[in-house]
Amino acid sequence: MNLNDKIYIAGHKGLVGSAIVRQLESRGFTNLLMRTHKELDLTSQEKVQSFFQQEKPDYVILAAAKVGGIHANNTYPADFIYQNMMIEANVINSAYESKVKRLLFLGSTCIYPKAVEQPMREDALLTDVLESTNEPYALAKIAGIKLCESYNRQYNTDFRSVIPTNLYGEGDSFGLENSHVIPAIMRKVHLAKCIEKNDWKAIKKNFDKYPIKGINKNSTKEEILKSLKKHGVQYVTSGTDSLSGVQVGLWGTGNAMREFLYVGDMALASIFVLELDKDTYKNNTKPMLSHINVGTGVELTILQIAEIIKHVIGFKGELIFDTTRPDGTMRKGINSAKLVGLGWQHQIELEQGIQKTYNYFLDKAEV
Repeated sequence: MNLNDKIYIAGHKGLVGSAIVRQLESRGFTNLLMRTHKELDLTSQEKVQSFFQQEKPDYVILAAAKVGGIHANNTYPADFIYQNMMIEANVINSAYESKVKRLLFLGSTCIYPKAVEQPMREDALLTDVLESTNEPYALAKIAGIKLCESYNRQYNTDFRSVIPTNLYGEGDSFGLENSHVIPAIMRKVHLAKCIEKNDWKAIKKNFDKYPIKGINKNSTKEEILKSLKKHGVQYVTSGTDSLSGVQVGLWGTGNAMREFLYVGDMALASIFVLELDKDTYKNNTKPMLSHINVGTGVELTILQIAEIIKHVIGFKGELIFDTTRPDGTMRKGINSAKLVGLGWQHQIELEQGIQKTYNYFLDKAEV
């Protein structure tokens, strides 16, 4: 790509999209196209076609999607499959019609079957049934991959797909109820440390930035403690009711294993794959198996990850696992040998990435 190429990043406000924008800007790309949902509804075929006809981007990075946790996927399955399929179909078809040079589609590891050999390889796609809780979202992501493959086969386009492992980093969501593993544990441990230090000013600032239902900066200490207890953060008292420590409760046994990739590395990987010459990409993929996994190859238990977060934050209390709660899938690693073979390697190890994420969290919480 040349520095003056026009690059459209769909989903530039999201975790991955914003990281890609930062990386492109740091390299000197200035002709970046970005539109918020209010400015451009990607589920509208007419509006997307009009945008592409007017702007005629050279490259497209499709990082836009409707996303959510298990509860949201179970509650709104029709929204997840419809909106994501519409976004993908509209953007990919308009990219073809406007003759973009290259498109990169971002998928998700949920495309792989529920019961599959670990770590998951690209050729595991469509070999068994999906996890039922997010099947509609997974099917939409599979459709996006197959759209890219089908346009390549029929129209000789150059549309590519990358499948990231679990991501974290700057731009993540830190809600106590709906965020992913690392930001959820990070916020719990941070609030527990604030209780340890008796720093109620910091706790109220945190709630002001990241609200919890029923709690605000005017809430009493008792109201805050009652709410935090529901989320597993609580005092541990001695027989005289004096504070003897703080506990952070986490779900499951702590034995489930997860692989995490720092979002800055995901941005680097995305641009790396986008910049591969067409022959190199085609020679390392197949017409009906063209997606590429992106991960670190490192799996840790949830307990190990929580201990790293505890160390980075400086929390002195206890981590307690509620074994009556589910672990979820015990392993969910991906095989990234194909991408590594092409010359890419992640740069940020987990503890360093968690430190970067915590610094971002503190900056945002203390504004």
